This record gives sequence, C-alpha cells and structure tokens, in this order.
Amino acid sequence: MLSTHVPDLIDLQMLASVARTGSLRLAAAELGVSQQALSQRVRAMEGRVGISLLSRGPRGSQLTAGGRLVEQWASRVLDAAAELDAGITSLRSDRAGHIKVAASLTVASHLLPRWMVALRDQQRLTGSPATNVELEASNSVAVAESVERGTADVGFVEGPRAPLGLRSRTVARDELLVVVDPAHPWARRRSPVTAAELAATPLVMREEGSGTREALAAALTAAAPGTPQAEPVLELAGTASVKSAIAAGAGPGALSSLAVADDITLGRLHAVPVRGVGLVRDLRAVWAGGPQPPQGPVRDLIALASRTR
Repeated sequence: MLSTHVPDLIDLQMLASVARTGSLRLAAAELGVSQQALSQRVRAMEGRVGISLLSRGPRGSQLTAGGRLVEQWASRVLDAAAELDAGITSLRSDRAGHIKVAASLTVASHLLPRWMVALRDQQRLTGSPATNVELEASNSVAVAESVERGTADVGFVEGPRAPLGLRSRTVARDELLVVVDPAHPWARRRSPVTAAELAATPLVMREEGSGTREALAAALTAAAPGTPQAEPVLELAGTASVKSAIAAGAGPGALSSLAVADDITLGRLHAVPVRGVGLVRDLRAVWAGGPQPPQGPVRDLIALASRTR
C-alpha cells in the first residue's frame, strides 16, 4: 500500500498548475478555485509530504528544490491518470453505444421487444445516442451465468428467487397457467385442479434451469408440502416445444400467461383453473456489482421495464 505521505491527484494537479503559472493567484484562476482555498490546500499538502514545496514572495510563488522534484514525479503520475481517464471514458462510451442483454425465453419473447422500443424512443426524445442492444435468449440459470461471467451487462430472469451473488430488482410480474389440449379430460372438468393433483400429475415441462419449471416446483412445494412431485412426462427445451407437445395431447403443462394467451384465444389450448397454488411470479432484472444498476442504458432499460409492467 502507498504511504500516507502521497498526495491525491487533485493536490498534484494544483502543484503542477502553480509550477506552470508561477503564481497562486493565476493557478487558482486556472483551476476555478479561490486563491485562499488553493493556498490552504497547498499548505495541507506540504504537511502531508513533510517538506516545504513553495517559496512564497512578493513576485509570486516558486517551487522549492524539493517542490520541483515532487512536481517532476507528479507529472508522470498525472500523465498516467490522464491515460486512465481517457480509457475509462472510452469504455463508458462503448458501453453506452452497445449493451448485451441476456433474458429468459418468456421475457425475451414477450416483454423485451417493448422495453427496447421504449428505450429507443426515450433516447430519441432526449437527443441521446441510440444504443445497440444485443439480445441473448436462454433459460434463467444460463442468463445468471452470463451476467456473472461479465458476458452480459444485464439479465432478466423468471425464477422463484434472485440468483445468488447478483443484485436484482423486480421489474414485472407474470402468472403461470396450467393448460391442456381441448380433448384432455381436464378441459371438461367443472372443479379446479388441486395442488396435490397437479403435483401428482406427470406434466410436459421445460428443461432443468428454466425459471418456469423452478417457479412451478416452488409453488407446488409451498402449496402441497410433503407431496412428491411426479416426474415429467416430457422434458423439452423452449416454450414453443412445450406448447406443441401439450397441444398434441402429451399431457398438461404450466406456462407463462404471456406465452399461451394467443393459443387459448384461438382454441389450441385450454386453461385449467387451479385451486390453492400461487402461480404468480416475479420477473427480475439482475446485474453484477453495486446495489444500483450500472449507469447509462442498462439503468434506463431497467427503469423503463419497471414502468411498463
């Protein structure tokens, strides 16, 4: 670690300005501070370094021999700091111009397009540069892994809980619907399906790692504790495959209301009432780092998602 004698960058900039102008007054004007404030800062720096840095006289302020040495060393530090500042600015500019979003299939298919349009419209209205949004659609576990690895700037997941190690914010809510093909016996029953019945029925399910599957399992565990959950009759990757299998008569399944709304309207699937199972779930934005989302288009996208539930 550096010793406590090393001045901070602001102090070094002030020393360089005094050396360049030869005057506390001119240096203060160059830096946009009062001469008194600059003089106090230099005195504090002298106390920190432990030597006199300036020789003050009626013709101005001159660096002492020790002050000239410190200023020469400081110039290299300030050059490196300027290079670092330029690099960070470049990274922030790149990040503002392009972000990578990883999202669960439900969010990617049914919600993100609307949020991306809202982001574009907001940037147009505010005169901000347009952001190119690259989208990766996957299951919730893979989304969280992308954010953890840093290959995605932000993720949107649909599991029953936030992924460990990531920050999160609920941006929307969704409901799972139990659906069957119109010829299935459940399509004609008058009483709702119970939690125990649903748990004991082999269902058409998404693959392991799917937020939809995890949300359903958590809801059934809470509603029917101790009831063993049947193995899937089919296990398929992707919502479209699950819907097709259900419509073909493979068995019941539980999918997002967003994903099956058109199929129910057109009569390809039938929604089955369920009693005693909480099938409403949170959809979350997840990111790595501090408690607040990264500044710029990532934070704007999350805010817009929260406002357009």
